[in-house]
Amino acid sequence: MKKLLLTFLKVGLSVAIVGYLIYDATHGKGHANVFANLRDEPKQWDWLFIAFAANTFATLLTFIRWWFLIRAQGIPCRFRDALRISFWGYLFNLAPLGIVGGDLVKAVMLDHEHHGYRAPAIASVFVDRVIGLYWLFIVASTAILLTGFWQLPVPDLWRISLAMWLVTLGSTVGLAIVLGPEFLVGGAIRIMARIPRVGRPLESLLLAVRMYRGKPKVLVISSLLTIGVHLSFASGCYCIACGLPGNHLSLPQHFVVMPLSAAMQVIPIPIGPTEAALKYLYEHVPVAGPAIIEGQGLVVSLAYRLITLLIAALGIFYYFGNRREMAEVMHEAEAEQEAEQKA
Repeated sequence: MKKLLLTFLKVGLSVAIVGYLIYDATHGKGHANVFANLRDEPKQWDWLFIAFAANTFATLLTFIRWWFLIRAQGIPCRFRDALRISFWGYLFNLAPLGIVGGDLVKAVMLDHEHHGYRAPAIASVFVDRVIGLYWLFIVASTAILLTGFWQLPVPDLWRISLAMWLVTLGSTVGLAIVLGPEFLVGGAIRIMARIPRVGRPLESLLLAVRMYRGKPKVLVISSLLTIGVHLSFASGCYCIACGLPGNHLSLPQHFVVMPLSAAMQVIPIPIGPTEAALKYLYEHVPVAGPAIIEGQGLVVSLAYRLITLLIAALGIFYYFGNRREMAEVMHEAEAEQEAEQKA
């Protein structure tokens, strides 16, 4: 019951946030209605097709990165199997009503198909997330510096830039400590494991990262793949903006605002924080030419959400082709999630 209530709370918050954003965009201070503009003005479908291709490519790069991390742990998983499992995880991450998250589905499915590799399977999923998030911070911080975003005459943008630099610095220091020598880190991890309720999960996560400490080549290649993910993602969203009616930010500016908005995914709410961040940035970053219609950032974000659903639809064929196996994995994942919550 508690788990179900938490799920409905998250969904309710998502609906409330997106509903407010849409209301605010359609009842702005004298601006044109962005959704009416979207309906009435012509769309550039070639740009939107390129956007779909770019975001599909970014998604496939994340699948390849995870497969690379799997193989580095000695798990004999074929690429086509990693692709199938990744599509399942992607599909469940997009389903806000799903009780089990995509990351847990991936880990349980990998363990289900390759017995005896439970710890490496969990480690691969967690490290995949850590690498993706860390390089999101790096790309955003670098783009802020190179584009002069922090120098724009808007005080809030300077504060946002400073906050991102501090988060990036803190993440770098934290990873350096976690990946440090055993005699420096091992004792600290054992002490943290004694913290009530959160100690054991925290210890497991830190040990998962340290499983890759002796594999610098793996970490470098995974990082390069991740840079490609974030650059393709930002480029794809720029193409979305080009395909929709109305003025929009430039490509260099998208290399800043898209990672900044995506970083809001650390908030455990399925939909809403990312859309709110992009709407805000679109309305506060100065642009050349006509003013951007209020809510244009929200429309770009919602169009990206639609593209992710289209990408996930590619994986539905895997789901219907393996429904019995999927049912078994879901049962295992739900049981594991309940055990973790009771621990």
